[in-house]
Amino acid sequence: MSPFSHPFPLHFTTTTTMIDLLHRLYGNTGFGYLDWRMLVMWAVVGVLLYLAVYKKFEPLLLVPIAFGAILANLPTQGIINKPASIVRSPDSGEVIYVSVQAGQSVTLNAVEKVMPQTVGELDPDTLQSILSGEAVEGYGAGSLLYILRVQDAVASDKQPIEIKINDQSFRLSDELVWAEASGRVVSNSVQAGDQVVKGQAIGELHSDHSGGLFHYIQMGILLEIFPPLIFLGVGALTDFGPLIANPRVLLLGAAAQFGVFGTFMGAQILGFSAGASGAIGIIGGADGPTSIFLANALAPELLAPIAVAAYSYMALVPVIQPPIMRGLTTVSERKIRMKSLRPVSRLEKLVFGVIVTIACILLVPPASPLIGMLMFGNFLRECKVTERLNKAAQNELINIITIFLGTSVGITMTGDRFLRTETLGILVLGVAAFAVATASGILMAKLMNVFSKNKINPLIGSAGVSAVPMAARVSQVEGQKADPGNFLLMHAMGPNVAGVIGTALVAGFFLTMFGGAH
Repeated sequence: MSPFSHPFPLHFTTTTTMIDLLHRLYGNTGFGYLDWRMLVMWAVVGVLLYLAVYKKFEPLLLVPIAFGAILANLPTQGIINKPASIVRSPDSGEVIYVSVQAGQSVTLNAVEKVMPQTVGELDPDTLQSILSGEAVEGYGAGSLLYILRVQDAVASDKQPIEIKINDQSFRLSDELVWAEASGRVVSNSVQAGDQVVKGQAIGELHSDHSGGLFHYIQMGILLEIFPPLIFLGVGALTDFGPLIANPRVLLLGAAAQFGVFGTFMGAQILGFSAGASGAIGIIGGADGPTSIFLANALAPELLAPIAVAAYSYMALVPVIQPPIMRGLTTVSERKIRMKSLRPVSRLEKLVFGVIVTIACILLVPPASPLIGMLMFGNFLRECKVTERLNKAAQNELINIITIFLGTSVGITMTGDRFLRTETLGILVLGVAAFAVATASGILMAKLMNVFSKNKINPLIGSAGVSAVPMAARVSQVEGQKADPGNFLLMHAMGPNVAGVIGTALVAGFFLTMFGGAH
């Protein structure tokens, strides 16, 4: 046999090469990164799309959110990754461990994961493997940069619990500082024992790749740009005339805020911080932009579930409110016909916008971005000399921002972040807040009828939440079920607008009270 004739070894080698090739090809796909959380979130996305497309519940909101959630639960590239940049200390304290050196490469997990914040949240064996430089599944390679002993935690630890790893002691409250992007470490400016302050630059990573698309789009949320611009569009789309013509319905918008404050107290009882409780409570206002604005300021770690809850309940207004409305009113009350509203002049609307802007900002300065943009948008609508700007705010601007805002909210709905007990608790608290806000508006209308000859149909009290104009439409639909000739839409727009203003003011109040604590 010729030395060059090797039929069996050649076949064996070819087969082995094909297997290796297929293995490498599989490794380059995303199938290996799928887990059960992603599959559950796909089902959640299916529900959102069903509600949006087939039930037509706020499709302009739910479709972008759902599609963003699809992207969030796939092993994407170039979508949400952050650019490598300066690493800053998350808190003030002492650096007790440094695991990063200049020239070291950092590779994050391929699928975004919520990283543990303290030593106590990590299994000791996992922490030891990470500190030993081993690549631990789910944590990337070299992604733990520093361990920080926070000053506030030291002050509150009366009996600190410690664990010992590699001859070094760590407290369970010690804070873990992770890399937020893959790259190469180009500088490390602190050593163990150094004191640092919150925000101090303690290192720097570099990468030849820039951040992903939605990293930059999400800046509109993180920099608090999108919510005020949404308010600009809402102001341009909304007629404040019904509120001006019947100012007593301001009480209905105010009553709906009981849901916010009730849930605020409930969240604190469940162990949430004051800031987080305020951000959760504002869900009761059924105002997505305000919820995002407040959560970003007071509880950014809870931004995803709060935003999803707020927008989901806005979309589910036609499902959640009617049973409460029917349960708290009698048939005769639902048949009450209200007197026609008087015409409101353009001058009244313009003066109202200016006075409300001045009064609200003087009363609650942190609400300035929301109130200011809401009234500015309405002034563009009512002054009748800025039609191009008014139409741009009503159409192109609010449509573009809605796409960006919705997908930015959806992109935060990763299974690892969303399928947590804390998140489910927020969803329950959110629906409770919304239910209480709806009931409070109805009960306030019933109370006002006790002292008023000019009766209010209690159904419009449910429009005190700020889901404009969906809540007002629900009042109209429920009223016509009891009396087909009854038209409540314009009456319900009064408390609906009052709810928008009231929720923005409550958000400003929470920012005033708890903004410095974050």
